Amino acid sequence: MPRTVGAVHSVNEQITSRPGLNSGRHAVRIRPNGVSSKYYKTGEQRAALVGDLFENLAPRYDLINDLQSFGLHRRWKKLLVEMAEVKPGQKALDLCCGTGDIAFALYRAGAEVVGLDFSPAMLAAARARAQKLPARANTPPLEFQSGDAMQIPYDACSFDIVSIGYGLRNLESWERGLEEMVRVAKPGGRLLVLDFGKPDGWLWQRLFFFYLRSVVPLLGAILCRDAAALAYIHESLQAYPAQRGVAGKMRALGCREVCVRNLLGGAMSIHSCVKNG
Repeated sequence: MPRTVGAVHSVNEQITSRPGLNSGRHAVRIRPNGVSSKYYKTGEQRAALVGDLFENLAPRYDLINDLQSFGLHRRWKKLLVEMAEVKPGQKALDLCCGTGDIAFALYRAGAEVVGLDFSPAMLAAARARAQKLPARANTPPLEFQSGDAMQIPYDACSFDIVSIGYGLRNLESWERGLEEMVRVAKPGGRLLVLDFGKPDGWLWQRLFFFYLRSVVPLLGAILCRDAAALAYIHESLQAYPAQRGVAGKMRALGCREVCVRNLLGGAMSIHSCVKNG
């Protein structure tokens, strides 16, 4: 069992429904107020707007992640890689790879890794980092490729590990994204999803969503001169099903060993499952 990080709770196969944001008549529906995001739209416009968003964020993306998560995102990504249970020589695909944190960690763990992203600025940053990575004997170099996570440009059953960190929520269809992850995974391959979650506790819900809609946009205003860039996080999370919806879709796709690890009381979560076959 991978070690736990911080306040981590493991829930295997079934997540008990409790009153909160996700269920029941006591659900708290917190809508954006103050800063709204010009980058959040549903439908066909979404991909282009998200592309614009990440082009703007790319120069300061790592700094923004460190500041808004107090550096904890690095520990959560490390936990995801531990949950991947990498074996030397396995092939791994990291979707929406950004500047490459998860891809580099999978590579260091012994996998042959491809990072996929549709943002040229993010890929440029990842490739620049890769230039500084020591070569590993008898292993193909880490690759970063341009591509769409909803139409992954690889054949079915190509990868032992398929991961996505803070990307599933940004897709025009998160369901389609999961379907593509399952398609390109080998039978017995492991799928992993790290993203924002929706806490169940009433008070923690209030505090967390206040932080996302009122404090985080200030970082966007200061670092990017664009508060809407980080107001996007809160708005995109409203329509994202988080813990229960993603786990349910994994089961509907026939995956086994579905597991959810809640981080920071459910403010973040890591899903993992194994493709049947």
